[in-house]
Amino acid sequence: MQAVESDRLAPRRRARRTLLLLALVCAAPVLASYVAYYWLRPEARTNYGELLEPATAPEISGTRPGGTAFHLSDLHGRWTLLIVAGGAGCDAPCERGLYATRQAHTMQGGERDRIGRVLLLPSGAPAPAPELLAEHPGMIVVHGDPRQWTARPGATPNIYLVDPHGNFILRYPPDPDIRRLAKDLERLLRASRIG
Repeated sequence: MQAVESDRLAPRRRARRTLLLLALVCAAPVLASYVAYYWLRPEARTNYGELLEPATAPEISGTRPGGTAFHLSDLHGRWTLLIVAGGAGCDAPCERGLYATRQAHTMQGGERDRIGRVLLLPSGAPAPAPELLAEHPGMIVVHGDPRQWTARPGATPNIYLVDPHGNFILRYPPDPDIRRLAKDLERLLRASRIG
């Protein structure tokens, strides 16, 4: 009698086992996704520059070498690389920063017109040599009060990327890696239709 009873229950047990196995197979990806999301978060980042807390760039104003007025807001609508020079003017690290931003700018090909480059110098700092400026066509040189741009922690000397809406986005060291800077710009220009 017991043998007959167990023979009758065997298909039910197999069916339950199959159903349980099927439920586990279906639930496994969901469980794995929760584990990966909450416990295995990668801390890797793709950008080279230091991502900044959202902050509107101050209204930086000054004068160009010819005496004309400059306002950072005039560049709204374009991506802008701000090269902030130290108190001594454009020294060797500043020149390397100019070179790096020029190369990264050039590497953007047809998209480079969407990016402006501005060298911020403290009032009274010597202007860069004409030979140096000749190597950087399109560079806007501005003399102004450094308090305008040092309001941001760690503001000098660094290179900043300002978005077309006038917000600080990324900060780079004074002598950045050219390829990585260019890659950041390429990603931003590809992802953004503004500017």
